[in-house]
Amino acid sequence: MKATVFHEHGPPDVLKYEDVADPAVGPSQVLVDVKAVALNHLDLFVRGGIPGLKLEMPHILGSDISGLIKETGNDVSEYLQAGQKVIIDPGRSCGVCEYCIRGEESLCATYGIIGEHYCGGYADLISVDAQNVIPVPEYSKLDFNQAAATPLTFMTAWRMLMSKARVKPGDDVLIIGIGGGVALAAMQIAKLAGARVIVTSSSEEKLKKALELGANIGINHRTNPDFHKEVWTHTNRRGVDIVVDSVGEATWDKSLRSLTKGGRLVTCGATSGPNASININMLFWKQFEIIGSTMGSRSELRDVLKLVWNGELKPVVDRVLPLSKAQSAHEILEKGEQFGKIVLNP
Repeated sequence: MKATVFHEHGPPDVLKYEDVADPAVGPSQVLVDVKAVALNHLDLFVRGGIPGLKLEMPHILGSDISGLIKETGNDVSEYLQAGQKVIIDPGRSCGVCEYCIRGEESLCATYGIIGEHYCGGYADLISVDAQNVIPVPEYSKLDFNQAAATPLTFMTAWRMLMSKARVKPGDDVLIIGIGGGVALAAMQIAKLAGARVIVTSSSEEKLKKALELGANIGINHRTNPDFHKEVWTHTNRRGVDIVVDSVGEATWDKSLRSLTKGGRLVTCGATSGPNASININMLFWKQFEIIGSTMGSRSELRDVLKLVWNGELKPVVDRVLPLSKAQSAHEILEKGEQFGKIVLNP
């Protein structure tokens, strides 16, 4: 089969489109004919090299995958059949530890992500455990590209806002850096929950698109670098209830200063850098909550998928490129030129 792989960590040009062996199919596994795979910032980090992450080379990226079942192992339930349209749950865990038993798989000591810890979907075929395969209902109107743009981003955003930050009707929610898949999913989830949503971006075009998709207020943090002051203006000097900030180092202090007393900042990443300082006096006096969140549980993914299947939440696709152009796709994502998900087609 054809796949885009890298043999060593480095810039986008380490990605090579080449022939690799077809994956084996174990008794409890499913072979999926990949029709689309969506990019995440995680792909950039893994390609560049994450400290402590040891990979068997060559490695295949790609966590967000849609396709058709090609073959099932002998022990796989008849619930999964050849020809079914499916997406893949990108999280893998042991299933038996204290966290897995209580449905908190992303806290499992052995938790790993397809495309990061395991070979992913930048390929014609992928073999995965049956428990990671989720059929797309026949009534769903999603095409393969939209389906691939769904799992990781929506499960992450759902856990951040619903499970961790506890968004509720009437809340003010600030989302830093609108345009990426998680940010756009978070915006839609917050709106569906009855919140008012403020978004930031350095691009007027992205702000305009976000407003068209339902955001209430857009702030250009290039022309308004002290965006927290504008947030206070829009909230009658109260501040927001929740900040979703996965930018990290560059925006951390101003994100905290955007919060109302008792507000919650929730994060699932740090694209601008991992090291941020904090005024501890402000933290305890205003009784902030700083919440970390990673991926989501199997049940959280299935909860949010119900809303995606019904069309109440809609994955946003920026552009579609052939898998052989993965290097170009990475360059676009690194520059932040996209609004929504970049998708590759094998």
